[in-house]
Amino acid sequence: MKSRLIRTLLSAVAAASLAGCMVGPNYHRPSLPLTPAFKEPGWTPAQPAELSPRGDWWSIFNDPTLSALEARVAISNQNVAASEAAYRQAEALVSEQRAALFPTVTLNGGATRTGSGKGSTGTIVTSGGTSVVTGGGGRTTNTYRASIGGSWELDVWGRIRRSIENARGAAQASQADLAAATLSAQGSLAVDYFDLRSDDAQVALLTQAVAGYQKSLQIAQNRFNAGIAPHSDVLQAQSLLATTQADLTDLSRTRAAFEHAIAVLAGQTPETFSLPAEPNWMAAIPQVPAGVPSTLLQRRPDIAAAERRAASASAQIGVETAAYFPTLNLTGSYSFTGSELSKLFNASNSVWSIGASVAETVFNGGLTGARVSAARAAYDQTVARYRQAVLVALQDVEDQLAATRVLAEEYTLRQTAATDADLAATMVLNQYREGQVAYTNVVTAQVQALTTRRALVQAAAMRETTAVALVQSIGGGWTAPF
Repeated sequence: MKSRLIRTLLSAVAAASLAGCMVGPNYHRPSLPLTPAFKEPGWTPAQPAELSPRGDWWSIFNDPTLSALEARVAISNQNVAASEAAYRQAEALVSEQRAALFPTVTLNGGATRTGSGKGSTGTIVTSGGTSVVTGGGGRTTNTYRASIGGSWELDVWGRIRRSIENARGAAQASQADLAAATLSAQGSLAVDYFDLRSDDAQVALLTQAVAGYQKSLQIAQNRFNAGIAPHSDVLQAQSLLATTQADLTDLSRTRAAFEHAIAVLAGQTPETFSLPAEPNWMAAIPQVPAGVPSTLLQRRPDIAAAERRAASASAQIGVETAAYFPTLNLTGSYSFTGSELSKLFNASNSVWSIGASVAETVFNGGLTGARVSAARAAYDQTVARYRQAVLVALQDVEDQLAATRVLAEEYTLRQTAATDADLAATMVLNQYREGQVAYTNVVTAQVQALTTRRALVQAAAMRETTAVALVQSIGGGWTAPF
């Protein structure tokens, strides 16, 4: 009997291995609305592909403090931690679906003790046969049981395999979401850091300006005391000084906000985190290599996530289509029952069974068809979102390339403007000392000089934040292997 059971199970395994049919569509990556080249010169698009390492893209800014902060993001940022946990959950769901390909085996055992009361009718087994005893003193009986059983749904139509495809696509999309969350947090930290350093540089400028305006106020006061300048000169000098001091105070507010944001992105509480000021900070503007490979666009995580969700949705069509076909289940068991534990596993106490069942839904009011239609519609949605993600990615790259080019030109012009404004302010102040111009000219020139210097610092910071946005738009830095 045992050999027959084994042969039957092996036959079932062979039948399952031959069941290669998989209903539903086989996934092919949707076509994309791509053009031969970017509008900005030197770039050509490429189809999105699976994720690849991005490396420490922030190293292009040559800032050790920024690099140390960025290293904390993947470890301590809570949004990244949540995305990592979601990815682990999705991977566990893949394992859960894969488990359905294998048989389920159960092992059971038990023991019972039964008895009859006094005055009941019983039987006594003797050497001559079985005797019935009435009104006896009662007796007890022990029964022991042990069994092993199993069930197995054969994946004849590929429902389970399509379910695995569906879960695997979702897990890969979750992996891309993790990469996107990490890149977003890293980019946000870099932007906040550069804004903070821009505030540091502006604080240095305003501090220097306050010192200069105090000297100008003293000059106006001296000229007024000597009777060669009106009191309005003193009032204008005082107003300019107070306005600049107020701007300096406001910068401490914005700098604190950036510092708090960096603390949270790095996974720390604001009260335990601080960044020393760097008044001599100078922006390091990275140069985008002329031959940046267009394949970097393949590594954008939101595109990878959208494409993987399309693959997952395609597999779900097969899962729902399989409901049109019957399911085949194999069951088997082997058990022992006896009154003596020491003899429980004797062959005479064994019982075995094996069976197969086929089930198919004959009528459900169009439920299966509705589910298949819904799955196809869901797939069409994911394809549209995938193509939209590609369009947005192309737009982002175009925007940042254009901004990079324009800001480089703007920065050069602002450098010239700042140099000329500084020279003009010095010349006008000297002319005022000699009584050649009114103090209004001094105020105008000094305000213009300070404004152009602050604009130059802000332009430098904007070039850095634009470089960060370019990094995000291509899915990672261009220094990483791919």
